Amino acid sequence: MAKTYRRRVGDRKDGRLLRSLPAFSKFTPYIMPTRNDACNYYEDSFEVSAVDRRLRALRVAGYKGIGLLHFQIAAYIRLVSMLPGLNRFVVGRRIYAHNDITVVMTVKRSLAVDATETTIKVHFEPTDTIFDVYRKMNEKIEEVKASDEGSDTENTAEVFGRLPRALLRLAIQLLRVMDYFGWIPESLTEVSPFHGSLVITDLGSLRIKPVFHHIYNFGTFPVFIAFGAKRHSYELDRHGNMVDRKLIDVKFTLDERTVDGHYYAQALQGWAYLFQHPEIVEAPPTHVVEDVY
Repeated sequence: MAKTYRRRVGDRKDGRLLRSLPAFSKFTPYIMPTRNDACNYYEDSFEVSAVDRRLRALRVAGYKGIGLLHFQIAAYIRLVSMLPGLNRFVVGRRIYAHNDITVVMTVKRSLAVDATETTIKVHFEPTDTIFDVYRKMNEKIEEVKASDEGSDTENTAEVFGRLPRALLRLAIQLLRVMDYFGWIPESLTEVSPFHGSLVITDLGSLRIKPVFHHIYNFGTFPVFIAFGAKRHSYELDRHGNMVDRKLIDVKFTLDERTVDGHYYAQALQGWAYLFQHPEIVEAPPTHVVEDVY
């Protein structure tokens, strides 16, 4: 969003109302009022050979632990810089553009079965590179792992969890009404694991295949990405020779009310292109496309 933009009546604290969309786009949230009504599911496999080579070089250069998670977040950020409609969301039957790119993921404090887990929320700009992602993610993850106390998200949930069931149900209903009109305070949306641009989960770290994960009817998330462990696939190349390809499977859950199928297709083609040219996310974009007004 341009820094010169001034908030107008109808905007939210976490996004601006898109007023120039076609009439049918504005009409769609009334036909599909919830995200579960509007979910599109897409899965694909991406060759990671080029990404692996580049990540190994970066680890040798001193970026300890940089991996596929950092790359895919950086890839998503780069796509938003070119296709800003990916960062829209629907609340209150209106379509908004997020003010920034907010990524949420769940983090276990260790790999023990009984280890506690929490969510982290990290804010990015469309100009961020994989090095910005690496720094911001690591700072947040280390902050969580180093603390014996709960995160702000956990502490807020603990406060709500102490309420009697009737009051808790009433409180959640009140939050839904406040969210509908954009009245939830920033202090609450900041700790909410339901407000942001993207939820991403690395199931490869658990050595399992990815799942199609739902996106929540509460909050603002338009996209959920899950990816699994690396696997090998033996295939014939165009010359008839057997080749060993290293792949990861990625599954996307997408809110179709924000953009149309052609727009998502462009984004998914761009996702595949970045897997073949991972060096692109190491430098800032030369130009950032702004969403419509």
